[in-house]
Amino acid sequence: MKKLLLLTGILEVQFERMKFFSTLLVSCLLALTVSADSVVDLVDDDFDAKLSSYDTALVMFYAPWCGHCKRLKPEFEKAASLLKSNDPPITLAKVDCTEGGKSTCNKFSVQGYPTLKIFKNGEVSSEYNGPRESAGIAKFMRAQVGPSAKELLNVKSAEEYLAKEDVSVLGFFESESSELKSVFVKLADKLRESVRFGVSSNKDVLAKYGYTNNIVLFRPKHLSNKFEPDFLVYEGAANKEAINSWVEKNYHGLVGHRNVDNSAQFKQPLVVAYFGVDYVKNPKGTNYWRNRILKVAQSFSKDFSFAISNKDDFQQELNEFGLEYINDDKPRVAVRDASGKKFVMKDAFSIENFEKFLNDVKAGALEPYMKSEAIPDNTTPLKTAVAKNFDEVVTNNGKDTLIEFYAPWCGHCKKLGPIFEEVANALKDEDVAIVKMDATANDVPSKYEVRGFPTLYWLAKDDKDNHVRYEGGREKDDFIKYIAQHATKELKGWDRSGAPKDLKEL
Repeated sequence: MKKLLLLTGILEVQFERMKFFSTLLVSCLLALTVSADSVVDLVDDDFDAKLSSYDTALVMFYAPWCGHCKRLKPEFEKAASLLKSNDPPITLAKVDCTEGGKSTCNKFSVQGYPTLKIFKNGEVSSEYNGPRESAGIAKFMRAQVGPSAKELLNVKSAEEYLAKEDVSVLGFFESESSELKSVFVKLADKLRESVRFGVSSNKDVLAKYGYTNNIVLFRPKHLSNKFEPDFLVYEGAANKEAINSWVEKNYHGLVGHRNVDNSAQFKQPLVVAYFGVDYVKNPKGTNYWRNRILKVAQSFSKDFSFAISNKDDFQQELNEFGLEYINDDKPRVAVRDASGKKFVMKDAFSIENFEKFLNDVKAGALEPYMKSEAIPDNTTPLKTAVAKNFDEVVTNNGKDTLIEFYAPWCGHCKKLGPIFEEVANALKDEDVAIVKMDATANDVPSKYEVRGFPTLYWLAKDDKDNHVRYEGGREKDDFIKYIAQHATKELKGWDRSGAPKDLKEL
């Protein structure tokens, strides 16, 4: 009897465990379903009808085989879940450009994947150039709806608004007909995606802060320091461009907190100190180093912009400066000058070393850092460019040039490799250079936009500054026809249509 009771008890425990794990599995599957279902799938037949029913929508035009699309898709789905209950509503949708959405993608001139566009009531409002991770997408899209400047109706709402860990630009206006207020609201509409705006005409709010017709920029408390004021009052004319410039100049202060979402707001020449920046878990330690950067920055504010960034969030960027994983607390300092050249402070961080480094960069006394493979011998028709020989092999080669920027791990690049070699061999006696470059192992000149692989550009020999992205077919004949048509001088072996010339003519 005891054995029977013991066996029954064991079975009950096992049954309860099975129930728990089954419930957990179902919950996980439901969570995944909810996430995926939050994104609306659109095709040619229903695109216009469905989209016109949404006040605000973010649409991702994609191709299933695209690596960037695959990375964005889960973040897009998470963002859709975050925005599902937003008031006013925001819809996230996607269109497969290779299947049911081909005509729609052509209609909106989709050239690459993924392409994201913001729609208002079915009409294109703007291109989406915001973050590519879920929280950033949600934040960016929330800024697209509702009033561009939050109405602060009482002192409590104003205090709560300023307590957030973000820079805030507030307009205090006693008169509703203020010219400054009219300009302020227009600027808020323009910058709503990147700047928090608030506005108040409440007497108690105006009395507390002491303003009646002013625009004030407030910095968050966690960035308060002795080297600059916590707030600034605009003192210029009621001119949108002038106020815009004032906001941009002062928004991040002497040394801004640069993260993944706002990194594009920091302009070159830019000095970045990379270390364990963490205002949630370690605000004191973060400001310990930031204050030292600030102390030096005040002497160089006319020469550089300054920022601090979390070393782990920007590891790929650190790699671009030749800096591997940082396993200590001290900042690593790197600079991009106005032309994009890179400089790295090699000495251990100290105020003295930092000052010397900046003076050397300013004086042009340092050799720029260049990420480059070794220079190859280039004895074959298909030439290889690296960062160190790019000017010689591409810019100053005196030939029309077709260049491929590739990644060794890219499947499409591997498929293109032998075809590109065939093209180079076929054109070896022509006044044309066929060039490849590993864009993961070399610095790509900044004027070439390389977002995916492979990316190809055509450069006419007498107009190398105006390179053209190659968007044609990727078979040997496609390349030959394109080059024959666009070559500065007609090819010896092919006419302008790409047809082979009679051998007797050669």
